[in-house]
Amino acid sequence: MANESSAAYRRSPCPVACALDILGDKWTLLVVRDLMLGRSRFKEFMDSLEGIPTNILTDRLVRLERHGAVEKRPVPSGVRRHTYHLTEKGEALRSVIRSLVDWGLDYEEGTEAGLEPSV
Repeated sequence: MANESSAAYRRSPCPVACALDILGDKWTLLVVRDLMLGRSRFKEFMDSLEGIPTNILTDRLVRLERHGAVEKRPVPSGVRRHTYHLTEKGEALRSVIRSLVDWGLDYEEGTEAGLEPSV
């Protein structure tokens, strides 16, 4: 379900274009993948093999939160830290990630099973 804020960023009403406006860069789906793998803290995302820069990671988490795919929760200890979690909208990307895993394993030499989230 789209909201007014996401509609303001659309290039067109095409569903592929709308999805790519949120997810269509080389980092965002890797952040979603990491969330599906159980990562929830900023440092855990930074430890991923791909080496996402901190400014890019911050931007992608904010974008996913703004579009309702991720929610940020404060850490109960009272320190100014947060954890990140997929919302129902974010979890709906599981089939997209599964399709990309299958495609990569089928068609890209050198990819390895076992590095992807269970779906």
